[in-house]
Amino acid sequence: MTPGLLISAPASGTGKTTLTLGLLAALRARGLVVQPFKCGPDYIDPAFHAAASGRVSVNLDSWAMDPSRLTGLLDAATGTDLVVAEGAMGLFDGVVTPGETGNGASADIAALMGWPVVLVLDVSGQAQTAAAVARGFAGWRPGVAIAGVVLNRVASPRHETLVRAGMEAAGIPVLGALPRRPAVALPERHLGLVQAEEQEGLAAKLAELGAFVAGHVDLEAILAAAGGGLAASSPRPTQPPAERIALARDAAFSFVYPHLLQGWRGAGATILPFSPLADEGPDPSAGACWLPGGYPELHAGRLAAADRFRHALQAFAQTRPVHGECGGYMAMGAGMVDRDGTRHAMAGLLALETSFQTRRMHLGYRVARLTAPIPGLAAGARLRGHEFHYATITGQPDAALAEVADASGAPVAETGSQRRQSGGGLSTGTFFHLIAEAT
Repeated sequence: MTPGLLISAPASGTGKTTLTLGLLAALRARGLVVQPFKCGPDYIDPAFHAAASGRVSVNLDSWAMDPSRLTGLLDAATGTDLVVAEGAMGLFDGVVTPGETGNGASADIAALMGWPVVLVLDVSGQAQTAAAVARGFAGWRPGVAIAGVVLNRVASPRHETLVRAGMEAAGIPVLGALPRRPAVALPERHLGLVQAEEQEGLAAKLAELGAFVAGHVDLEAILAAAGGGLAASSPRPTQPPAERIALARDAAFSFVYPHLLQGWRGAGATILPFSPLADEGPDPSAGACWLPGGYPELHAGRLAAADRFRHALQAFAQTRPVHGECGGYMAMGAGMVDRDGTRHAMAGLLALETSFQTRRMHLGYRVARLTAPIPGLAAGARLRGHEFHYATITGQPDAALAEVADASGAPVAETGSQRRQSGGGLSTGTFFHLIAEAT
């Protein structure tokens, strides 16, 4: 039962990831083994967690996962010194309609696991008023304990003194104060941070960030504040797509949840990675192919020119199932139009045409009932997932794959699609990323 902390904030963009990565790097440098987790449906932050901690970061989602699945995922922390979980959005932010355990808010995870919350406050433009915000958070939800605050974007020593005075009057511990330091910020793009594997010199950047946090945060107070330590249950069984799974894995196809890969391996499956960007095709010995999401739009020209990949995937799909999620779904389509209006031919397993020339954000949880099977899941299965992309569908004549709704139950037009190939193989794809099968 490893003690833990949850790093959260009143809103996105406040400094959660900066503090989380800095803590992971600083504590690792002290010789501690720290297990990271990420609340909610996020692919990018966990890759940075892994780089900073040396351990795979696992997603915890109170809307999509039931309690047995959540506590089963705590198995990742076995034998470690501390859990550091990063929240999503604001601490209490989630959907209106609860899911399996809660509404997807980070506070659900803090309450379930018993992890005290370290609240990151952007205090730029305010002083003692920040204490009123912290006190409001401390009293908002029974069962969610605020261990203290870390002040971010502090302008000067005088500014810090004023904010600390307000926190002392409110009875809120200050665990650290981070001055403004643009140099430690990581580059971003439309779906969040630029992926960890795309950043040169990431180890040096994380070391600098760890030193920055260690110099301005009381690490002993952070360690003393950790609590909870809910016992892990047995990992929940997961049905893998096949005994041997060809998995696209490179800078264009990197968005796959670690808990799914762990579940597949735990069920005895072998994962066979291949790189479409390196013009590689799926392993012929695999029983199914899985194309995750990612950023294929940034590499559309290379994918269109990857003849060996395309021909190998088409041959594979003739007799075996191929499934794509979001970016992988788009790469299975007939064509993709990039931001400049240039159309690039894709694999052609589906008739889907997508465009990034006119961007429109699609974001939110999804509930789906499959009308055809996908690898590892039968027709009729109910799934919970998440959708986040900016592509527009310009052509989708294939049959729908699922009946899809958002978290409120409202129908969603992006149903995914399916096509039976001439050799009998079934090609399927969705814009939503699978998180868990609904119970």
